[in-house]
Amino acid sequence: MLYYLTTYADHFGPFRLFQYVTFRAGGAAMTAMLIAFIFGPFTVRMLKRMNTAAPSRLKGLVPDKHLNPEKDKVPSMGGVLIIASIAISTILWSLPFNPIVTVFLVTLLALGAVGFWDDYTKVVFGNRDGIPGRMKLLMQIVIAISAAAYLDALPETHHLLRQITVPFLKNPIMEDLPAMLAFGFAALVVVACSNAVNLTDGKDGLAVGCSIFCTLVYAIFAYICGHKIFAGYLNVPFIPGASEVVVLAAAIVGACIGFLWYNCQPASMFMGDTGSLALGGTIGLIAVLVKQELTLVIVGGVFVIEALSVIIQVVSFKLFKKRIFLCTPIHHHFERLGWTESQIVIRFWIISGILALIGLATLKLR
Repeated sequence: MLYYLTTYADHFGPFRLFQYVTFRAGGAAMTAMLIAFIFGPFTVRMLKRMNTAAPSRLKGLVPDKHLNPEKDKVPSMGGVLIIASIAISTILWSLPFNPIVTVFLVTLLALGAVGFWDDYTKVVFGNRDGIPGRMKLLMQIVIAISAAAYLDALPETHHLLRQITVPFLKNPIMEDLPAMLAFGFAALVVVACSNAVNLTDGKDGLAVGCSIFCTLVYAIFAYICGHKIFAGYLNVPFIPGASEVVVLAAAIVGACIGFLWYNCQPASMFMGDTGSLALGGTIGLIAVLVKQELTLVIVGGVFVIEALSVIIQVVSFKLFKKRIFLCTPIHHHFERLGWTESQIVIRFWIISGILALIGLATLKLR
C-alpha cells in the first residue's frame, strides 16, 4: 500500500526508497515489531479477561514436580497478535495485489484459523487435546494443497513447483513431477513444518526464537530468487515477484521479536496453536516457493529434532513397549535431566543459529 507513495517521488525524492524491496522489508519488520510491542499488553489483558489459559498437555503424563502450576495461569492464543502484526505490516509494505504475497497471507490466516479453533476447544471445553487430530491434519492438508495448486497455476512459479532440489547439488534431481506428486510433496513440507513448530512450542520463547533464525534464512533465499543476477550467479531458480516474499518474511521476524518480549521467561502469554501452526506452515510454504524444501531439514533442524523425538518415542513404545526419551518432545527430556528452562531455550537457540548458517552456506557449496 505504501508503495503508492513512489508516484509522488518527483515531488519528494525520498519516496523513491519505497521502490526498493530491502527498504520495504525493513519497514515491514519494524512495523510488525512495533505493533506487537504496543498491543502486547492489551492482548495479554484481553486474553486473561477471556480466560484463555489452556490446560497443560503434560498433566497426568509426568510427575507433578515437573509441572509448573504458574504456567497454567498464563493465557494462550497469543498467536492472534503475531498473525495480526504480520498481516497488517505485509499489506502496508508489499506491492499491492501481488499474487504470491496474497497466497501466503491467505495460508497464514487459514492455518491461524485452524489453530484458533484448536485453542478455543481447549479453553472453552477444557479438552487438552483440542479438536480431533485427524480433523486438524485434514484441514492443514487441504490448505497446503490449495496453496500449492495456486502457486502451480501462476506463470511465475508453474515451471518450478514440480521440481525437487537437493542441498549442495546444482541441478534438480527431479523435474516435471505429476501434479498430484508435486502438490503432495508441497503439502508434506508445509504440514510437517507447521506441526513441528507446534511441537517445539513448549518452553517460553523456544519456538518463536527458533522461528526468527529460520525465517531470516528463507528471507535471504527469497531475495536471491527474486533477483535475476544473484539467482543466476548462485544457481538457484529465478522467480519474478519472489522478492516480495522478503517483505512478508521480514514481517514475520519483526512480529516474532515483538512477541518474544512478552513470551520470554516468565511468559506473559503463549502463542498457542493459533501462532505455531500459522508460523510453521508459512515458513514451509516459503521453502516450497524458493525450492529449498530439503534445506529446511537443516535450517529448521531444531523443529525436525523435536518432531522426530515424538515419532521415535511413539514407534518405540508401540513396537517394543519401551521409551527412548524420558519425555517428548525432546525439550522435556532435557528438563527431566535437570536442565533449567532458560538453559534449554538458549542452547536450542544457539543450535538453531548454527544450523541456519549451515543452511545458508548451501547456496555456495554446490
